[in-house]
Amino acid sequence: MHIVAFVAQKGGSGKSTLASNVAVAGHLAGERVFICDLDPLQLLVKWSKARKAVDVPVEHIPPGKLAPALAALASKGVTLAVIDTPGADPAACEEAIRAADLCVIPARPNTLDIWASEATLAKVRSCGKDYAFLLNQCPPAQQGVRVERGAQALQQLGALLAPLVSTRVDYQDAIRLGLGVGELNPSGVAAREMRRLWASLRGRLEENARSAAPELSLFPYRSFFDQAIKAHDFYASFLNALLPADRGTAERPPPEDAARRR
Repeated sequence: MHIVAFVAQKGGSGKSTLASNVAVAGHLAGERVFICDLDPLQLLVKWSKARKAVDVPVEHIPPGKLAPALAALASKGVTLAVIDTPGADPAACEEAIRAADLCVIPARPNTLDIWASEATLAKVRSCGKDYAFLLNQCPPAQQGVRVERGAQALQQLGALLAPLVSTRVDYQDAIRLGLGVGELNPSGVAAREMRRLWASLRGRLEENARSAAPELSLFPYRSFFDQAIKAHDFYASFLNALLPADRGTAERPPPEDAARRR
Protein backbone atom coordinates (compact mmCIF):
# COMPACT_ATOMS: atom_id res chain seq x y z
CA MET A 1 0.00 0.00 0.00
CA HIS A 2 1.31 3.44 -0.94
CA ILE A 3 0.82 6.28 1.56
CA VAL A 4 0.80 9.94 0.49
CA ALA A 5 0.53 12.70 3.09
CA PHE A 6 -0.30 16.32 2.29
CA VAL A 7 1.52 18.31 4.97
CA ALA A 8 1.93 22.03 5.55
CA GLN A 9 2.01 23.77 8.90
CA LYS A 10 0.06 26.69 7.50
CA GLY A 11 -3.59 26.88 6.57
CA GLY A 12 -4.84 27.92 3.17
CA SER A 13 -2.38 25.95 1.04
CA GLY A 14 -5.17 23.75 -0.36
CA LYS A 15 -4.25 20.43 1.27
CA SER A 16 -7.83 19.14 1.53
CA THR A 17 -8.73 20.07 -2.04
CA LEU A 18 -5.58 18.42 -3.34
CA ALA A 19 -6.02 15.32 -1.17
CA SER A 20 -9.58 14.73 -2.34
CA ASN A 21 -8.72 15.25 -6.00
CA VAL A 22 -5.63 13.03 -5.90
CA ALA A 23 -7.69 10.35 -4.16
CA VAL A 24 -10.32 10.52 -6.90
CA ALA A 25 -7.65 10.53 -9.62
CA GLY A 26 -6.14 7.41 -8.08
CA HIS A 27 -9.56 5.79 -7.83
CA LEU A 28 -10.32 6.54 -11.48
CA ALA A 29 -6.94 4.99 -12.39
CA GLY A 30 -7.91 1.73 -10.66
CA GLU A 31 -6.49 2.15 -7.15
CA ARG A 32 -8.37 1.07 -4.04
CA VAL A 33 -8.24 4.36 -2.16
CA PHE A 34 -8.90 5.43 1.41
CA ILE A 35 -8.63 8.97 2.79
CA CYS A 36 -7.44 9.48 6.37
CA ASP A 37 -8.72 12.85 7.60
CA LEU A 38 -6.58 14.00 10.55
CA ASP A 39 -8.10 17.49 10.63
CA PRO A 40 -10.42 18.02 13.64
CA LEU A 41 -12.63 20.10 11.34
CA GLN A 42 -13.19 16.89 9.33
CA LEU A 43 -13.56 18.75 6.05
CA LEU A 44 -13.03 15.65 3.93
CA VAL A 45 -15.51 13.70 6.02
CA LYS A 46 -18.02 16.39 5.05
CA TRP A 47 -16.88 16.10 1.43
CA SER A 48 -17.51 12.35 1.62
CA LYS A 49 -21.04 12.89 2.89
CA ALA A 50 -21.73 15.20 -0.03
CA ARG A 51 -20.35 12.52 -2.35
CA LYS A 52 -23.05 10.03 -1.26
CA ALA A 53 -20.92 7.09 -2.39
CA VAL A 54 -18.48 4.69 -0.73
CA ASP A 55 -16.04 4.25 -3.60
CA VAL A 56 -13.55 6.67 -1.99
CA PRO A 57 -14.13 6.18 1.75
CA VAL A 58 -13.04 8.78 4.26
CA GLU A 59 -12.63 8.45 7.99
CA HIS A 60 -11.52 10.88 10.66
CA ILE A 61 -8.49 9.42 12.44
CA PRO A 62 -7.93 10.65 16.01
CA PRO A 63 -4.41 11.53 17.17
CA GLY A 64 -2.29 8.48 17.90
CA LYS A 65 -4.49 6.10 15.89
CA LEU A 66 -3.01 6.57 12.43
CA ALA A 67 -0.47 3.75 12.44
CA PRO A 68 -2.93 0.97 13.43
CA ALA A 69 -5.54 2.40 11.06
CA LEU A 70 -3.08 2.21 8.14
CA ALA A 71 -2.09 -1.34 9.07
CA ALA A 72 -5.77 -2.34 9.02
CA LEU A 73 -6.28 -0.68 5.63
CA ALA A 74 -3.30 -2.52 4.14
CA SER A 75 -4.66 -5.83 5.41
CA LYS A 76 -7.98 -5.11 3.70
CA GLY A 77 -6.41 -4.58 0.28
CA VAL A 78 -6.32 -0.79 0.10
CA THR A 79 -3.60 0.20 -2.38
CA LEU A 80 -3.49 3.97 -1.80
CA ALA A 81 -3.94 5.83 1.47
CA VAL A 82 -4.16 9.63 1.23
CA ILE A 83 -3.62 11.58 4.45
CA ASP A 84 -4.98 15.09 4.93
CA THR A 85 -3.50 17.04 7.85
CA PRO A 86 -4.56 20.14 9.79
CA GLY A 87 -2.55 23.31 9.35
CA ALA A 88 -2.02 24.17 13.01
CA ASP A 89 -1.38 20.82 14.69
CA PRO A 90 2.35 19.94 14.65
CA ALA A 91 1.74 16.61 16.41
CA ALA A 92 -0.77 15.43 13.80
CA CYS A 93 1.48 16.66 11.02
CA GLU A 94 4.44 14.73 12.42
CA GLU A 95 2.32 11.59 12.80
CA ALA A 96 1.38 11.80 9.13
CA ILE A 97 4.96 12.45 8.06
CA ARG A 98 6.26 9.41 9.92
CA ALA A 99 3.61 7.18 8.34
CA ALA A 100 3.99 8.41 4.76
CA ASP A 101 5.95 7.02 1.84
CA LEU A 102 5.87 10.47 0.25
CA CYS A 103 5.18 13.84 1.86
CA VAL A 104 3.71 16.46 -0.46
CA ILE A 105 4.24 20.04 0.73
CA PRO A 106 1.76 22.34 -1.03
CA ALA A 107 2.47 26.06 -1.19
CA ARG A 108 0.82 28.93 -2.98
CA PRO A 109 3.19 30.86 -5.26
CA ASN A 110 3.85 33.70 -2.86
CA THR A 111 6.73 34.54 -0.57
CA LEU A 112 4.89 34.04 2.74
CA ASP A 113 3.67 30.53 1.89
CA ILE A 114 7.11 29.44 0.73
CA TRP A 115 8.73 30.85 3.85
CA ALA A 116 6.13 29.07 5.98
CA SER A 117 7.05 25.74 4.37
CA GLU A 118 10.47 25.85 6.05
CA ALA A 119 9.20 24.37 9.33
CA THR A 120 7.37 21.57 7.51
CA LEU A 121 10.42 20.78 5.40
CA ALA A 122 12.63 20.65 8.49
CA LYS A 123 10.28 18.16 10.14
CA VAL A 124 10.06 15.99 7.03
CA ARG A 125 13.83 15.90 6.69
CA SER A 126 14.33 15.12 10.38
CA CYS A 127 12.07 12.09 9.91
CA GLY A 128 14.08 10.95 6.91
CA LYS A 129 11.08 10.93 4.57
CA ASP A 130 10.88 11.50 0.83
CA TYR A 131 9.21 14.77 -0.07
CA ALA A 132 8.30 17.07 -2.93
CA PHE A 133 6.83 20.56 -3.15
CA LEU A 134 3.66 21.29 -5.09
CA LEU A 135 2.81 24.81 -6.20
CA ASN A 136 -0.94 25.25 -5.81
CA GLN A 137 -3.48 27.97 -6.62
CA CYS A 138 -1.28 29.44 -9.34
CA PRO A 139 -2.76 32.11 -11.64
CA PRO A 140 -4.48 30.32 -14.52
CA ALA A 141 -2.88 32.60 -17.12
CA GLN A 142 0.12 31.16 -18.89
CA GLN A 143 3.20 31.37 -16.69
CA GLY A 144 6.18 33.39 -17.82
CA VAL A 145 9.26 31.73 -19.27
CA ARG A 146 11.19 32.47 -16.06
CA VAL A 147 8.63 30.66 -13.92
CA GLU A 148 8.41 27.70 -16.31
CA ARG A 149 12.17 27.26 -16.43
CA GLY A 150 12.46 27.45 -12.66
CA ALA A 151 9.68 24.90 -12.23
CA GLN A 152 11.22 22.52 -14.77
CA ALA A 153 14.61 22.73 -13.05
CA LEU A 154 13.13 21.89 -9.67
CA GLN A 155 11.04 19.09 -11.17
CA GLN A 156 14.18 17.55 -12.64
CA LEU A 157 15.74 17.63 -9.18
CA GLY A 158 12.76 15.78 -7.75
CA ALA A 159 12.00 18.83 -5.63
CA LEU A 160 8.78 19.95 -7.30
CA LEU A 161 5.87 17.88 -8.54
CA ALA A 162 4.38 18.50 -11.96
CA PRO A 163 2.22 20.28 -12.87
CA LEU A 164 1.75 23.69 -11.32
CA VAL A 165 -1.86 23.52 -10.08
CA SER A 166 -3.95 26.49 -11.13
CA THR A 167 -6.81 28.35 -9.48
CA ARG A 168 -9.99 27.19 -11.23
CA VAL A 169 -13.70 27.15 -10.43
CA ASP A 170 -13.86 23.40 -11.10
CA TYR A 171 -11.94 22.72 -7.88
CA GLN A 172 -14.44 24.59 -5.75
CA ASP A 173 -17.46 23.10 -7.51
CA ALA A 174 -16.07 19.59 -7.15
CA ILE A 175 -15.52 19.97 -3.41
CA ARG A 176 -19.06 21.31 -2.92
CA LEU A 177 -20.56 18.30 -4.74
CA GLY A 178 -18.34 15.67 -3.15
CA LEU A 179 -16.54 14.97 -6.43
CA GLY A 180 -13.10 15.19 -7.94
CA VAL A 181 -12.50 17.45 -10.91
CA GLY A 182 -11.91 14.33 -12.99
CA GLU A 183 -15.54 13.38 -12.36
CA LEU A 184 -17.03 16.86 -12.53
CA ASN A 185 -15.49 17.89 -15.86
CA PRO A 186 -13.28 15.10 -17.25
CA SER A 187 -12.21 17.13 -20.29
CA GLY A 188 -11.41 20.30 -18.33
CA VAL A 189 -8.00 21.77 -17.59
CA ALA A 190 -8.30 21.02 -13.86
CA ALA A 191 -9.02 17.35 -14.59
CA ARG A 192 -5.95 17.19 -16.82
CA GLU A 193 -3.88 18.77 -14.05
CA MET A 194 -4.99 16.12 -11.57
CA ARG A 195 -4.35 13.24 -13.98
CA ARG A 196 -0.87 14.59 -14.55
CA LEU A 197 -0.30 15.08 -10.83
CA TRP A 198 -1.44 11.53 -10.10
CA ALA A 199 0.96 10.25 -12.77
CA SER A 200 3.81 12.18 -11.10
CA LEU A 201 2.91 10.81 -7.67
CA ARG A 202 2.51 7.25 -8.91
CA GLY A 203 5.88 7.36 -10.66
CA ARG A 204 7.57 8.69 -7.55
CA LEU A 205 5.93 6.09 -5.28
CA GLU A 206 6.77 3.20 -7.60
CA GLU A 207 10.37 4.31 -7.91
CA ASN A 208 10.66 4.60 -4.13
CA ALA A 209 9.27 1.11 -3.74
CA ARG A 210 11.83 -0.30 -6.20
CA SER A 211 14.83 1.38 -4.67
CA ALA A 212 16.23 1.50 -1.16
CA ALA A 213 17.75 4.89 -2.04
CA PRO A 214 15.34 6.62 -4.44
CA GLU A 215 17.22 9.87 -4.38
CA LEU A 216 20.21 8.12 -5.94
CA SER A 217 18.29 6.52 -8.81
CA LEU A 218 15.46 8.48 -10.40
CA PHE A 219 16.72 11.83 -9.11
CA PRO A 220 20.54 11.74 -9.36
CA TYR A 221 20.88 15.44 -8.49
CA ARG A 222 18.74 15.30 -5.36
CA SER A 223 21.85 15.34 -3.15
CA PHE A 224 22.80 18.76 -4.54
CA PHE A 225 19.32 20.00 -3.72
CA ASP A 226 19.70 18.71 -0.15
CA GLN A 227 23.07 20.44 0.17
CA ALA A 228 21.52 23.70 -0.96
CA ILE A 229 18.90 23.39 1.77
CA LYS A 230 21.59 22.77 4.38
CA ALA A 231 23.40 25.86 3.19
CA HIS A 232 20.19 27.90 3.56
CA ASP A 233 20.31 28.84 -0.11
CA PHE A 234 17.20 26.93 -1.09
CA TYR A 235 14.54 29.48 -0.33
CA ALA A 236 16.28 32.33 -2.11
CA SER A 237 16.75 30.14 -5.18
CA PHE A 238 13.18 28.88 -4.99
CA LEU A 239 11.78 32.39 -4.80
CA ASN A 240 14.04 33.72 -7.54
CA ALA A 241 13.10 30.86 -9.84
CA LEU A 242 9.37 30.72 -9.28
CA LEU A 243 8.04 34.05 -8.09
CA PRO A 244 7.41 36.93 -10.50
CA ALA A 245 9.84 39.83 -10.43
CA ASP A 246 8.67 42.92 -8.57
CA ARG A 247 6.80 44.92 -11.20
CA GLY A 248 7.25 48.18 -9.35
CA THR A 249 11.02 47.77 -9.50
CA ALA A 250 10.95 46.57 -13.11
CA GLU A 251 8.92 49.57 -14.26
CA ARG A 252 11.21 52.20 -12.72
CA PRO A 253 13.39 53.93 -15.33
CA PRO A 254 17.16 53.40 -15.14
CA PRO A 255 18.99 56.09 -13.12
CA GLU A 256 20.48 57.71 -16.23
CA ASP A 257 17.02 58.00 -17.84
CA ALA A 258 15.62 59.56 -14.71
CA ALA A 259 18.47 62.08 -14.64
CA ARG A 260 17.82 63.11 -18.24
CA ARG A 261 14.16 63.75 -17.48
CA ARG A 262 14.93 66.27 -14.78
